Amino acid sequence: MNIPHSISEVTADWLSEALGAKVDHFQLEQIGQGVGIMGDIYRVTLDYGADVATAPASAVVKLPSAYPENREQGVALGMFDAEVRFYRELADQVTSGLPQIYHADIRSGTAEFVIVMEDLASLEMVDQVAGMQPAQAEAAVRVLAGVHATWWNRVQDGGLDWIPSMVSDRIAHVDQLFTQIFPTFAEKFESYLPPGGIDVYEGFTGRYLAINTVIAGRSPWTLVHQDFRVENMLFDTNDPDRVVVIDWQGIGRGPGAYDLAYLLGGSMDTALRRQHELHLVGAYHDALMDAGVTGYSLEQLSEDYAHAHLMGGLATSMITGGAMDLSNERGVNLISTMASRHAAAALDHGGLERLRAFA
Repeated sequence: MNIPHSISEVTADWLSEALGAKVDHFQLEQIGQGVGIMGDIYRVTLDYGADVATAPASAVVKLPSAYPENREQGVALGMFDAEVRFYRELADQVTSGLPQIYHADIRSGTAEFVIVMEDLASLEMVDQVAGMQPAQAEAAVRVLAGVHATWWNRVQDGGLDWIPSMVSDRIAHVDQLFTQIFPTFAEKFESYLPPGGIDVYEGFTGRYLAINTVIAGRSPWTLVHQDFRVENMLFDTNDPDRVVVIDWQGIGRGPGAYDLAYLLGGSMDTALRRQHELHLVGAYHDALMDAGVTGYSLEQLSEDYAHAHLMGGLATSMITGGAMDLSNERGVNLISTMASRHAAAALDHGGLERLRAFA
């Protein structure tokens, strides 16, 4: 099958081949504007012209972002290749929490990719600016623990070397990028940050690899989503335990506390996170233990979690805020909220003092 360069090349014949059923007509609707920064996402409503019991009534088509800056970053960071390979090679090992994938393809090393997946419109998407409620956060951390437990201590045996580690050359590349983009990020977003927030970002700049190396050297590794935020998941209002996680393009190998801090630091209102944080960290740990993980104490997790607030949340806020086209006001609002919350979480967990150790 050819890979569409844009949504205009997604035809009825192309969809028929991707879905394995003859599509007569379809309707398109772009969704997720300002949310899918690295990709453009469309819902297709399908008419098969005949009863096809196993074919979906609708699906979602994901293509690369229309913005050149975003595509270039996706290629440079290997994000497009990673997501397609994850869905093709690894997703079937996860027992819950993933969408059904009908078709995924890429021309490796480029921004030419396409993913056709289950339409999850019946599930609830939470606006990250508004933030998760505690019950949603607890469901999310339990699903996260299940994913992490699947690959706990299993990602360093050589078979998954195509997935970048948290101490890989990719991180060194990102470190250099942060040094270049910090002035732009500060100019755009300093006014949104809490007191001391810009000092956190300045201290973080150029030290991402060193910060990651500390936790990577002491804690068990697993497969990490690395963009585990509420707008990359959907909730089933009829089943409070069901959470479906999407956007696996930033996967990495390293300690799972990265994802936990990223989720709670950026996807909850700061006051609400402070109120429920201890319980949610404990719920994640309980779920790990229930899934068979051993030798990882709650005390070690708590320290890893505190340190991890200097990792993914700050990195994503800077790279999206300083190097990418956010495309609209919604995107700017999202990144300013993330940047502020992640700075507050880092400060809450002694971030400035931790950063002084790297000076």
